[in-house]
Amino acid sequence: MDSNKRPDDMKRITTMELANQFIDEQVKELRAQIGDKKVLLALSGGVDSSVVAALLIKAVGKQLTCVHVNHGLLRKGEPEQVIKVFREEMGANLIYVDAVDRFLDKLAGVDDPEKKRKIIGAEFIEVFNDEAKKLKDVDFLGQGTIYPDILESNGVKSHHNVGGLPEGVKFELVEPIKLLFKDEVRIVGKALGLPDNMVYRQPFPGPGLGVRCVGAITRDRLEAVRESDAILREEFDNAGLADKVWQYFTVVPDFKSTGVKDGKRTYEWPVVIRAINTVDAMSATIEPIEYAVLNKIVARILSEVKNVNRVLYDLSPKPVATIEWE
Repeated sequence: MDSNKRPDDMKRITTMELANQFIDEQVKELRAQIGDKKVLLALSGGVDSSVVAALLIKAVGKQLTCVHVNHGLLRKGEPEQVIKVFREEMGANLIYVDAVDRFLDKLAGVDDPEKKRKIIGAEFIEVFNDEAKKLKDVDFLGQGTIYPDILESNGVKSHHNVGGLPEGVKFELVEPIKLLFKDEVRIVGKALGLPDNMVYRQPFPGPGLGVRCVGAITRDRLEAVRESDAILREEFDNAGLADKVWQYFTVVPDFKSTGVKDGKRTYEWPVVIRAINTVDAMSATIEPIEYAVLNKIVARILSEVKNVNRVLYDLSPKPVATIEWE
């Protein structure tokens, strides 16, 4: 039987009871596969890698080493949350790599979106390889492949935690959630005790905030993206929109406009709010937000985010626009 094909009689995981059954089965299978050997996992903090990490911790504990790379393009508080959940609460062997300067130095002056993506992906592999070379006797590589990845890629997932491994190092893959759909992964994550803001994390592009800091990335503009995004997420949560809107974020493009602050003329960036709903991400509609909510978000961004003097709302559906700006 094809191990990458979901069995016809496999039940959809729709309840906590089914999720716990799946967890028990996977723990047995992981222990049988791994034995007393060691596993390495690139832990981004996204739902897929987080669920794989939690499953492996439950199955083999300290035999797992997680590597969390902070490339400076994560959302506010995400690196801290990964450390808190996995190192402090779950007791994982977690290697935290502060590679912010390394990534941002490589990205300095690069404004082409595809070049930015390639630099971020290649540098991630390099950083991960540097850490992998320091470890001894690792036989397995954990991977957050899920079933849609297999369907879309014919069984081979191209991802930043696969490929480009140190010369001469060959890992056997460990893919405990490869037959699950995203909604099932979230239920399993909930059953494993992961926090809601990790389990129900929005879709987030591989290059992170790098594609929302449009054009050549600068540290101050990147910080404006991060801070405005945090305000948007907090206010959407307060307004009960977090579960209603499929994806929402801010963008800071690389142009400025005039404004006035404290009686003085300013020349600063705009923040663009994007909030969309979709079923399959092939098309998307704009979420109408009540003016009172928007007004509060605008007021907070203009008063709390540095170097910003204007807030815009993107009303463009997909098609013609794409979900992300880059």
